[in-house]
Amino acid sequence: QVQLVESGGGSVQAGGSLRLSCAASGDSYPSYCMAWFRQAPGKEREGVATIEGDDSTTIADSVKGRFTISRDRAKNILYLQINPLKPEDTAMYYCALDWAMYHCNVGIAWSDFRYQGRGTQVIVSS
Repeated sequence: QVQLVESGGGSVQAGGSLRLSCAASGDSYPSYCMAWFRQAPGKEREGVATIEGDDSTTIADSVKGRFTISRDRAKNILYLQINPLKPEDTAMYYCALDWAMYHCNVGIAWSDFRYQGRGTQVIVSS
């Protein structure tokens, strides 16, 4: 079993930056896919960034140039750096992990990931 706990969200002004973290505990394997999703009020959950087994990354076109995904394998922590923040980034941000996936991209559905976090809220004011 794996537990995922997101942190780092908060209320910030547009133009600022945040680094979200997702700590994974429990079983671990050397290579796997992890992802960040977000869900804004009244909208569907969308994938914004993924990192594959070989640490290749994919960023959604809508946030490319502002979002960076990375991970610390030694600490089992996934990160999402957002800079600069925009009001449209206001959403609940979730992380997900699946041991069975080596390759992944932002087009993969939330429901396809075996392990899912509960989210951290980001509110961006203009």
